[in-house]
Amino acid sequence: MSKPHVYTLGIEEEFQIVDPVSRELRSHIQEMVEEGKMLLQEQVKPEMLQSVVEVGTNVCQDIKEARKEVVRLRSYIARLAKKSNLCIAAAGTHPFSHWVDQKVTDHPRYHMIMDEMQQVASELLIFGLHVHVGIPDKESGIQLMNAARYFLPHIFALSTNSPFWLGRNTGFKSYRIKVFERFPRTGLPDYFNSHSEYENYVNLLIKTNCIDNGKKIWWDIRLHPTFGTLEFRICDIPMRVDETIALAALIQAVVVKLDKLLKSNLGFRLYRRILMNENRWRAARYGISGKMIDFGKQQEVETKALFQELLEFIDDVVDELNSREEIQYIHTILREGTGADRQLAIFKQTNDLTKVVDYIIKETYLGLNI
Repeated sequence: MSKPHVYTLGIEEEFQIVDPVSRELRSHIQEMVEEGKMLLQEQVKPEMLQSVVEVGTNVCQDIKEARKEVVRLRSYIARLAKKSNLCIAAAGTHPFSHWVDQKVTDHPRYHMIMDEMQQVASELLIFGLHVHVGIPDKESGIQLMNAARYFLPHIFALSTNSPFWLGRNTGFKSYRIKVFERFPRTGLPDYFNSHSEYENYVNLLIKTNCIDNGKKIWWDIRLHPTFGTLEFRICDIPMRVDETIALAALIQAVVVKLDKLLKSNLGFRLYRRILMNENRWRAARYGISGKMIDFGKQQEVETKALFQELLEFIDDVVDELNSREEIQYIHTILREGTGADRQLAIFKQTNDLTKVVDYIIKETYLGLNI
């Protein structure tokens, strides 16, 4: 008898490198990567702009292992930054640093993207959270991607953590996602009938020189081209470890629940992308504070109320994943607000964006081993 599939986890976090005196971003990734690779090898990577550092966990068997990995990597990067009198900060955008002042990482891939995308690439001063969930096979992965799209705005709303851009209060809870939308092949993917249909799409883009490989498909959710995972890419990086872990636990539970339904021939109802985009817009604008559309009922519902429904939907798989404690933290986020809500509260109290940066750094370091 074959072993049951394990819905493994992988978590990637993109951090800001910040000068604790000026609170500005610092282009310092080359030095950090050179030292970091001695211990972390491929777990620490540069991004296109040198003020961004990305770390990625090893493949984790469950959420408890994922928490240990996230704490280990955050702690290591924080210690590495400290050696250069710098800090790391976890937020989807920096409150006031300007993209004009950032240096591009010296790598052929990034030079190629800069050449192709021009100013759109220069402005990509954003920081996300990517969560990978192991899937049984690629065909299942496509069907799970089709169904999971419905839940992306809800998951995204919970992560919103980028209300400021270039020193301005944007009025959005996630301005990061608005910046990223300028890139091609972003946003919610279309529905695909099968993995072969998806493969034909990717091959057509490669054949016509739109992309050179599947990694240049940057949707909110995608079948990862090499890892054998379903990758959720929609989230802002949250400030706290607890928030990252709660989001990863929620994403894993949604995938497992949907896979159980598919295996029982009880597939989740699929909605048109143009409808789901309405909820995506609302999540970016209002986070968890607004309303979303319940398309089944055809009415607006408080976003926080929809979370009760979502938590009930996944409840029967939470204990088998041993993630009830991590899922419970979602109630804390709903009560205390997302990172965006808390950033805005600090700004309202102080009218000082440097105090907002200080708060982001403090929250980023909660629970770390420095």
